[in-house]
Amino acid sequence: MQPSDFRSDTVTKPTPAMRRAMAEAEVGDDVIGVDPTVRRLEALAAEIMGQEASLFCPSGTMGNSIAAKAWTRELEEVIVESRSHIYNLESTHLTFISRVTPRPLASQRGAMDPAEVERAVRKPNDHTPRTSLICVENTHNNWGGAVLPLDNLKALRAVADRHGLRLHMDGARIFNASTASGIPVLDYARQVDSIMFCLSKGLSSPVGSMLAGPRDFISYGRRIRKALGGGMRQVGVLAAAGLISLTEMVRRLADDHARAKRLAGAISVLPGISLDPAGVETNIIIFGFEHPRLGVAGLLEELGRRGILALAAPGGYGIRMVTHKDVGDEDVARAIGAFEEILVS
Repeated sequence: MQPSDFRSDTVTKPTPAMRRAMAEAEVGDDVIGVDPTVRRLEALAAEIMGQEASLFCPSGTMGNSIAAKAWTRELEEVIVESRSHIYNLESTHLTFISRVTPRPLASQRGAMDPAEVERAVRKPNDHTPRTSLICVENTHNNWGGAVLPLDNLKALRAVADRHGLRLHMDGARIFNASTASGIPVLDYARQVDSIMFCLSKGLSSPVGSMLAGPRDFISYGRRIRKALGGGMRQVGVLAAAGLISLTEMVRRLADDHARAKRLAGAISVLPGISLDPAGVETNIIIFGFEHPRLGVAGLLEELGRRGILALAAPGGYGIRMVTHKDVGDEDVARAIGAFEEILVS
């Protein structure tokens, strides 16, 4: 029996429709801008996000890297949320590529206090960096897939406008946020200067993320992508899967959320697990674990023996599990049974 893989929604396999589209894709050289399938994907992504243009990137990290580089200059400062992916899990590209200083701020489930953000904004002088960019994340990975409230985003937009700052959203799972909140992605995207979102997570493409924003920003971003080694040739074979992601895979995300809530509700009552099921808004479950017989590594090992794959949560204090299209109801039931066997039997 194949293991039930809850490690991440990045483990999703392309659908049969994606594989057919990839095999039949019309292609050209995207580096010189003549891949027709990529151009269709970029036009569709820009339309969905209400932006002038978009750029197909190999990864979300590259999309965020391009945005940070395009919106900032060396010696400036970027305000980030302290547990954000862009600050903790993207190989320090803010300092390595953009040569800017990240200014991490605490938050409530990913939502930074607009007043605190405003107090953190620094004007240029000879001793400290000038703040030029604010980065937000929606949904928030390390806060267990929490949805960023639209009102909070609007308040941060107002702060950015008052101080002449740019606002970038790491929207890797923005469609999960929209599905959970009922707020169209367009309403989130119109509050920011640029947005990155992934095709390769819950939307199940094998590769790729989109960066959307103003036309001149994307034009410059294309040059940065080339400098970072992200120029791709007949990449329409991958963009074809992205078109399926955007036209066929968004509406099924609610199934992932329902399965995550079911799993969270069942395991939250078990010994050693610290988890409030009410905090599971989308497809990510992060829970603390403290047990007299087992540590986190031991629990993961026992789960693995029973065909359940999961990962330690950031910081190692607990466990992270993610639902996706390749995790069905039977996988959730299997996981619940494994937890009960390990922790109750």
